[in-house]
Amino acid sequence: MPRPRSLTAHQLASAALAVLDRDGLAALSMRAVAQELGISTMGLYRYVQDREDLERLVVERVLSDVDTGLPDPGTSWRDQIEVMARRLRDTVGAHPEVIPLSVVHRHHSPAGLRWSETVLAVLTEAGFEGERRVIALRALLGFLIGAIQLEHLGPLAGPGTTAITELPPSDFPHMTATARTARRMDADREFLGGLRLLLDGLDA
Repeated sequence: MPRPRSLTAHQLASAALAVLDRDGLAALSMRAVAQELGISTMGLYRYVQDREDLERLVVERVLSDVDTGLPDPGTSWRDQIEVMARRLRDTVGAHPEVIPLSVVHRHHSPAGLRWSETVLAVLTEAGFEGERRVIALRALLGFLIGAIQLEHLGPLAGPGTTAITELPPSDFPHMTATARTARRMDADREFLGGLRLLLDGLDA
């Protein structure tokens, strides 16, 4: 019998990511990833213990593509935070099925921790400390996770917004008016507008 081939963590994560991108989060399983790799399910257990291990690998695989270097220190702290936010959104947004997993496993991801470390360095240099710094980081993470999910699962250009515009204006005057405006907005304007409102609040 030929000796089983050795697989790297990158190969395992890439196979799991291929399953997620193609078939969705519900399809991620040991069997599906083994098939993607062309090995038996039992063979996959030589490398990972269970689906949770696969989830951690794929989160690290995606987040490792995020540039975590410190943005230009000659710019304002707000501009630096915007750069960090764009980097995370662009990378994770390319694999929206990974977003829920990144929430669960971010504490186990060295790449995710490096992103947060850089954001905290920017905030610290800007004078944030103690509870204010904690709240600022959590608010940024909460906005980014929610904004990326909304962009891909409920985009303004999608049928949900159209359906709201067709509600009876007498019952939902503000919803219908807002939806009509929303249909004219693109994803970048929505994302950056929300981020800048958040930064206005942090800057107050």
